[in-house]
Amino acid sequence: MTIYCALRRIKYKKVRKVQPNFFEYTGVHTTDAVEMQLFVYDDLGYEEYKKVSLDRVKKEISDPLQSEDVKWLNVHGLHDVELIREIGEFLDVEPFIVGDVLNVSRRSRMEELDDILFFSIKSILQEEEGDLMKVEQISFLLKDNLLVSFQEKKSDFFAHIRERIKTHSGIVRKKKSDYLLYLLLEAVMENFYITIESNETAIEQLMIEAKNNHKSVVLEMIERERESLSFLKRAIIPLRDALFNLKSIRQDEEFDGIEEVNYTFFARLHQKSLEILEQIEYDINTLESASNIFFSSQSQRMNQIMKTLTIFSVIFMPLTFIVGVYGMNFENMPELKSENGYFIVLGVMFLTVVGMVYYFKRKHWF
Repeated sequence: MTIYCALRRIKYKKVRKVQPNFFEYTGVHTTDAVEMQLFVYDDLGYEEYKKVSLDRVKKEISDPLQSEDVKWLNVHGLHDVELIREIGEFLDVEPFIVGDVLNVSRRSRMEELDDILFFSIKSILQEEEGDLMKVEQISFLLKDNLLVSFQEKKSDFFAHIRERIKTHSGIVRKKKSDYLLYLLLEAVMENFYITIESNETAIEQLMIEAKNNHKSVVLEMIERERESLSFLKRAIIPLRDALFNLKSIRQDEEFDGIEEVNYTFFARLHQKSLEILEQIEYDINTLESASNIFFSSQSQRMNQIMKTLTIFSVIFMPLTFIVGVYGMNFENMPELKSENGYFIVLGVMFLTVVGMVYYFKRKHWF
């Protein structure tokens, strides 16, 4: 059977290791221009600023008439290190946090610093062409009514959230920036679900191939899929831990960036992370079963080959014995002088073969 399933592969990026507080972008997206997009909204209306400058961002955020409005600054691109540093200085963010935004090799984590909540999460991006899956980092800074999101490159991750803000769908315009953070994290986590679900189709196909296809390419595809799932698992575990740590912030009297009623939403995200991990574990176990089935099928196939060779060897053993007996160089062998001796021996050999084949058939040996 030919393998038709196309497996998604995770593309691992080679990044440089940098020291904390050292401002250097360690990713690979350095060609597209850095763009910033600012949303300012409340329950009554919204303003959207596309390709906004940093000076305009400072003006809108510092406007006392908009102090109660929610501001969402989305930064597309991290290779302009000076711009990222200036944003950090304007928001009075610790230098090591700015360094973590630029250092995309760090694992997902959460950091609480006085009036700022920092979130760093690994996201999954699908290439526009092909089935290659790339892993990117998205960072969030939550401070008062301001949420800043940093993406390595421009993408449509949050397009549906922007649309909800514009159309006043749901309760996003009625909530503060902490609820917006919840929506953004949920959007990133939803891509884990989509990736896992798409991979499950390939896993089901691999289960079929493991039973019917003895080629080594099946095992290679199983190992590749297991590697991708293991990477997803390593990406989601730190996020699970970070969401769990939000419970400790709930009792923190110094940090009030998240409203009490909104902790329930983050608890849902923590539950989703547990569900994702559970599904990944199930898929890994399924791949392990596929490997066992493949090796079992290989062993069974080898046993079948050895069984066939053994049957043929057993059939030819009496024939070899007869030929060996009459091949001896003795003068006094009456059968050699018989007129029909040759045909009699052939007949005996033929009947022997037929008898043995019939016996094997009765025993269901082949």
